[in-house]
Parts: sequence; C-alpha cells; structure tokens
Amino acid sequence: MEKLVNNFNLNNRIGILGGSFDPAHKGHLAISKEAIRKYKLKRLIWAITMNNPLKKKSITSISDRIKGCKKIVKSNNLIKIKFLEKIIKSNKTIDLINYLKKNTKSEIYFLMGADNLINFHKWHKWKIIAKKCIIVVFDRHGYKRKSLNSISFRKLQGKNLRFIQFNKVNISSSQLRKI
Repeated sequence: MEKLVNNFNLNNRIGILGGSFDPAHKGHLAISKEAIRKYKLKRLIWAITMNNPLKKKSITSISDRIKGCKKIVKSNNLIKIKFLEKIIKSNKTIDLINYLKKNTKSEIYFLMGADNLINFHKWHKWKIIAKKCIIVVFDRHGYKRKSLNSISFRKLQGKNLRFIQFNKVNISSSQLRKI
C-alpha cells in the first residue's frame, strides 16, 4: 500500500470503482475514463473484492481477475488495479473509504452502475459512505427508472450523489460469464 499512498498528494481527487470484476470488461473501462475526464481525477482505483456480499460467490480466482483487469486497462497509467481486502481486513466499502481517506487525504469519488444504486441502501453503513465521498452513478441499460426510484436515490438526491448519463456500453460481467 506504500506505493499507493505515495502516488497521491494532498488535495487530489481519486476515484474508486469497486467490484468482483468477474470478468472485467470495456464497460468498466468506459465509465472509468469518463469519470477521470469529467471529475479531473488524478487516479482511479479498481478495488477488486474477493466476494460481493450481495452477489453469488465468484468462481474465478482473484489472481485471474487481477490479470483480466490489467489486460483491459492496458497501459492506462491513471487506473490502478488493487486488491486491498487483506490490508484493510475487510470487504466493506466503508472500510476501504476510511482507509483511503486516512492514508491519502484525498477527495474520493465512488463509482457505481445504476444497477448498484438500486440496492445501495442494503450496503453496510451506506449513509456514511455517501457522507464521506461523492457517489457517481453511471446509467446502465434497463436500470435508469428503477435506480431513480430507489430508496438510495431518494435519500441522497441533491447531496453527494451524481447521476451520469453517457453513451452506455451495453455489457455486463454476468452476461460475459454466460458466454
């Protein structure tokens, strides 16, 4: 983690895209590039989780998922692939954000797809997550109406929540696993 911390100066904006990345795909890359551009992020961390508590257990090894992420990201030096759960001893987003805030002193932008916003209110300490960082929600095909009517959107609208409409990449990890 030493390298990660030393790469950030005070007053930097960093982004986090968390997930199982099983597998990583061009949609992850598209929203990452858009967030970097739109919010002038200095770095964006793809924080790979061993298991998403709200989804089925990943069958692909963490090392293979990391390799897949690196293949998608290629030489984009603003996106860093990290598996931090062993360091922070948790798979909870709030613990990751607390760790990064403590160690980087950066403004944090947490990225998610509109499908995740629908169940965001079920996340551990979701209201505290929304207070500690800016939640950037990217529209996903077929999820806009449901996400805009979600408990999370209604509670956070006008606060630290940004809903981004952009040229969507109509792909998902679950679709790719079926291929």
